Amino acid sequence: MSLTVSSNCHLSLPTARTRQVMGEFGHVYEQQYAVALFNSVRFEIEGGGGPQSQLLHRKNPLEDRSIFSGGLFQYLEENKRWRNRFVFVADTYNISFYENKVAHERSLHPKGTINCAGYKALTSMEEYLELINTSLPGIKAKVGSGPFVKCATQFPLILWHPYARHHYFCVLTEKEQKKWHAVLQDCVRHSNNGLSEECRVQTPAFTDAMRLHRQAQGHYGTWDMMCGGPPQILANLVMETLHPELRNLIGPRLKGKIQQRQRNWMLISEAVYKQVLSQTQAQYEALVQTCEVEISRLDAVLRTDMDQIITSKEHVSGKIRALVLPRAEQLLRGSVQPFLSSILEALMEPTSRGFSEVRDVFFRELVEVSKNTLNGGGKDKLGEHMEKISMLAFHPVKMQSCYEKVEQLNLEGLQQRFDVSSPSVFIQRAQILMREQMDNAVYTFEHLLHQSLEGKVQGGEDLCKTIHCCQDRVLKKYDYDSSTVRKKFFREAVLQIIIPYMLKHAFVYNLSSPTSQDLPRFQELIFEDFSQFILVENVFEEVVLQSVTKDIMMAVKEAAVQKKHNLYRDSMILTNSDPNLHLLGENPSVDWATQYRGGNEEPEGALGGGGQSSRRRRQVVSMIQLDEMGPLPYESCLEVPGVDFIPEEGEMEEVEPPFQPLLFYFHKWPYCFNTIFLQCMTSA
Repeated sequence: MSLTVSSNCHLSLPTARTRQVMGEFGHVYEQQYAVALFNSVRFEIEGGGGPQSQLLHRKNPLEDRSIFSGGLFQYLEENKRWRNRFVFVADTYNISFYENKVAHERSLHPKGTINCAGYKALTSMEEYLELINTSLPGIKAKVGSGPFVKCATQFPLILWHPYARHHYFCVLTEKEQKKWHAVLQDCVRHSNNGLSEECRVQTPAFTDAMRLHRQAQGHYGTWDMMCGGPPQILANLVMETLHPELRNLIGPRLKGKIQQRQRNWMLISEAVYKQVLSQTQAQYEALVQTCEVEISRLDAVLRTDMDQIITSKEHVSGKIRALVLPRAEQLLRGSVQPFLSSILEALMEPTSRGFSEVRDVFFRELVEVSKNTLNGGGKDKLGEHMEKISMLAFHPVKMQSCYEKVEQLNLEGLQQRFDVSSPSVFIQRAQILMREQMDNAVYTFEHLLHQSLEGKVQGGEDLCKTIHCCQDRVLKKYDYDSSTVRKKFFREAVLQIIIPYMLKHAFVYNLSSPTSQDLPRFQELIFEDFSQFILVENVFEEVVLQSVTKDIMMAVKEAAVQKKHNLYRDSMILTNSDPNLHLLGENPSVDWATQYRGGNEEPEGALGGGGQSSRRRRQVVSMIQLDEMGPLPYESCLEVPGVDFIPEEGEMEEVEPPFQPLLFYFHKWPYCFNTIFLQCMTSA
């Protein structure tokens, strides 16, 4: 049966499944939208929040920057040939590829753009074959048989997705491969970084609706495909059931050799995913518009009757708590509490090592700045060296050693019991937090140093003393903030593991009463005018969450006492030694190149294009320089002008960080309890 016939025979099935899923999801989303609006307005009125950050936060760190660019060989499905492409990774972390570098510089339309949400970056055909061999049941290539794509070099780079198109690239050297792989991993990591926290109603409404919808289908626990924007997540939701259904229908009818059948199935999967994605995009936009029409009316009701709504909710919560709490505690004591210490230990060790490595990398970079400033002529060289460090957090190669520490996180033995699909959810979230803390430290150091240098003429030794003084202040703040961030991460991660387990096993302990037999009785306790803001299902989950929050807080608090985790005790609060520091954060980022390097000279490695022909974009990641090797043909990535912003591994001397006492050392979750977690953590 031909590929065209196979795909056309079932074009109506994706549409039908998409309508079905979007219809079910849309109903839940409309309910959760009103609840999310209530929580948002309540939080606005009552306020709240955790400990104040000691470090400054940069709002738009990648402004006028690009991540990486260069040449890659790309495999084209259309003619089954490898062609050289100029690849540009913008500040959005989308990957665009052009016919050549000139096309990019002229701001021509790219040949294609890849949003890396849901992808995996691979560096070997063996890894890739393992994944595609599971794509069709009963069809598995023999050991030693070649894939349907033959790599043009020994150094492949493959972007694999369970539903969307696979992308095949390759380079000429191992060093290129390592650098590009780090960049691709960063693109995936960034694209998977949850939904925007700025959307204080849409984001919690979406995540809560997605969680409740999946729970209604019997799916609890983490979900690896909760990544990308809402339309992508919804497309993944549709494909979760549609994909195996189509595979069973079409798979047995595919003809040809094993590799050809695998390739045809991948093309069908890609076509179906495109169709589903376009439909979820349109239907989600219509759903959001429908909900936004009601915002003015709902907001007026909330601000008029907020006290009565809160009182009504607390009344219902008390009734449900009296019924549920004793049984929830029975489940907690018997099946959860014995594993709390094991879960925390599995999370804490690799995460703390990762944050410690962030501190060490930051320290080594500052030592290098001090050394080069002392030897290179004071302020004139300072701008050049500070340009190298300003984008340190977004340099995937320099951050790789930090990311690798947390990649050792292993929940083996706990995954099956608590229905955790894989530790990748926790690994990627920890890595994003590490990047944020690194950038906060760099940004704070920049402002403190700039403030210390304003209007002063300092020589090499005085500059080094100033740098060391600012460095010590920032490291102290980093130690405190990293402790606060990690403890919050541990609490949220444990909730991610435990709450779905308790909800899934609620039926064993008869906790399902409020959501089945007793549901109408509890609903009757809510005034009709307030019923859209108070849903019994949400209140029930809040009660279950509150039943475990105290134990989780206590477990993290006890762990903070152990020196090996380098956490502050909860009782230790760092006084603000820089009361006016927050005012510096309102200033624009320091332009070291302009102020300390002669003003109008073009930054080395500046790239045009990307839709901004009149502006020049500085590149974060420097290009590769190989010894004893001339320029490679066909616009290899080695030919792109080098940007020596940050030296690579091996280009600096190792310097031991100073001794430090070991003591001083949720909208983003792919499967989250945004609203209820915010409420419970605030009240706790």
